Amino acid sequence: MNITLAQAEQAIAAAKEKATTIETLMDIAIVDTGSNLVAFARMDGAWLGSIDIAIKKAKTSSLFHKETGVLGELSQPGGPLFNIEHSNQGLITFPGGVPIKNKEGVVIGAIGVSGSTIENDHTVAQAGAEVVLSL
Repeated sequence: MNITLAQAEQAIAAAKEKATTIETLMDIAIVDTGSNLVAFARMDGAWLGSIDIAIKKAKTSSLFHKETGVLGELSQPGGPLFNIEHSNQGLITFPGGVPIKNKEGVVIGAIGVSGSTIENDHTVAQAGAEVVLSL
């Protein structure tokens, strides 16, 4: 089961709304369970360099069904996933990527957000992921 375009668009809308509320500009990517891009939005004025980061955060979260921040903790020197970011043509292992689950708790895709602090990135990504649970 994969995220639909309609669900992805609603996740982007919720993420954009949260970004606006916290007064930041974001690049927002939604991927399916195969890490294929389903939807993308770049808010006016968001950093160009964050486009690739947002997509890679979504991809990372989708591939491992984990928040990217959790993978980051596990990939520190001496950790069980040290250097994982070098796999799969490059991953991002800092906050801003969140799995998207359906009402049954099944991962159907992921959202990746970049453009601000890692705390803000995670907050915006979480807002996008949470809206899908209510659909």
